[in-house]
Amino acid sequence: MYLSVVVPVHNEVENLRPLIDEINAALSGTEDFEIIYVDDGSTDGTLAALKELLRQTPGLRVIEHRQCSGQSTALATGVRAARGAWIATLDGDGQNDPADIPRLLEALHLLPLAHAQSGMVAGYRKKRQDSEWRRFSSRVANAVRARLLGDDTPDTGCGLKVFSRELFLRLPYFDHMHRFLPALAQRAGAVVVSVEVNHRPRTRGVSKYGTWQRLKVGIVDMMGVMWLQSRAFNPEVLEHLDNER
Repeated sequence: MYLSVVVPVHNEVENLRPLIDEINAALSGTEDFEIIYVDDGSTDGTLAALKELLRQTPGLRVIEHRQCSGQSTALATGVRAARGAWIATLDGDGQNDPADIPRLLEALHLLPLAHAQSGMVAGYRKKRQDSEWRRFSSRVANAVRARLLGDDTPDTGCGLKVFSRELFLRLPYFDHMHRFLPALAQRAGAVVVSVEVNHRPRTRGVSKYGTWQRLKVGIVDMMGVMWLQSRAFNPEVLEHLDNER
């Protein structure tokens, strides 16, 4: 299979059908893709709605976490279950625009072949449709992260990304890893490029994250990623065959 679109969700019942319809419309020219929704312990009827949509939507797959385990765990569950060689990720709140997925895939495939196979394209929400306080706090967080991790990525928090499944499965897993995917990919020797994407205001449902909650876990996680970077080593690997001349 060519592409798997992975969407982790927690209590997003109002956003399910509109986003699924948009994903299908955006990928109408793609012959071989699937949409994987990972319901992360929702309590608002999200799972029941997904089961109904499952009967109506070809190519949709639904995976359930019985308990809420966090966005990174839901993302990892979806990627591990994916059948596609390439992965596109979206937040389930409708703020990412699925129409951007083909452009990100194109940017990935324009990389030299070796880099495309282990590369990542990250969305860049240059014109964010969030509150002034959230935009400010994100700018500060991105500046601190970029200074400490050197990942050269202006917006690692954007949920819209494309990458190879093989690359993701080589990355170290930990809770909240989704905030550091570009740095982790670079640690694994991958090329990461950023592409400006559309960002939309949330019109249904409520945000699951608060600023101070993200700050608290972000500081600890950033120290952990810095430690991982300090231990990274990517040797040049050559295989010698017995029929060499």
